[in-house]
Amino acid sequence: MSHEIEMKLALGEMGTERLLQHPFLRGGVDGAQRLANTYYDTPGGELETARVALRLRRRDDSWVQTLKTSGEGSGGYSRRREWEWPVADGSLDRAGLAELPPMAALGTDVLAQLEPRFTTDFERRLWCLELAEATIEVALDQGEIRAAGRRVPICELELELKDGDPQALWSLALAFAETVPLRPADASKAARGSALLSGHWKLPEESGESEWLHRAILALDALTDTGNDGWKAAAREALQMLGEDGHDEAGRLVAMLDQDDWLSVDFGRTALKLAHRLTP
Repeated sequence: MSHEIEMKLALGEMGTERLLQHPFLRGGVDGAQRLANTYYDTPGGELETARVALRLRRRDDSWVQTLKTSGEGSGGYSRRREWEWPVADGSLDRAGLAELPPMAALGTDVLAQLEPRFTTDFERRLWCLELAEATIEVALDQGEIRAAGRRVPICELELELKDGDPQALWSLALAFAETVPLRPADASKAARGSALLSGHWKLPEESGESEWLHRAILALDALTDTGNDGWKAAAREALQMLGEDGHDEAGRLVAMLDQDDWLSVDFGRTALKLAHRLTP
């Protein structure tokens, strides 16, 4: 088992083009992969309810099986447990899964009912940045999620801490935000796939400032995948609550959401500064 510490950022229009022009990435890509992933759950969605994600990933001619718990954190920043191991072919290693604590807690009935639920297919471009405070892997993912005959695009940036101070993730995200239109994203590919499969997005109940922020960001994730302006209203409401608590950045974000082209460099920079302040 390992702990994955990362920052997830959704890219806006022109985000990819500007990202590739950033001084940190101009040295050229360190690697590129085509990743085909199948996510598993039971027909009743027991893994999703337990906030666990299970996938089989094909990378070139090899297969990897991964089990992840839900992330702790918000504002794009997360820390979660992860188990990953190679498998011989494209079939689930159920025996290996049975030995892991999250699956053992769910029981053998859940294990027996696991079946393919949705897929993701994307190109990943990788850079390894050796910074003063940390080593960070930068991954640019572009492709799509497919479920129940529906599909949504993937265009996101993941910053994963390989070694060093987690605060370096925030510093790097803010450095990118100076020129790249982006925003924090809290919904994983697994969560987006489950929502696409069911046709239903869920927002958590709020009980504090970091939870209001998490609710606002998830609402923007839902807006991106559905195009339904009702999610923008939900994000605005959550941010207004933070504004009433004295967070000036939240008020500025509310004003920017009223614009058609709201996902700007200014929006992303402001959202990251607010998230950094509120995320433990």
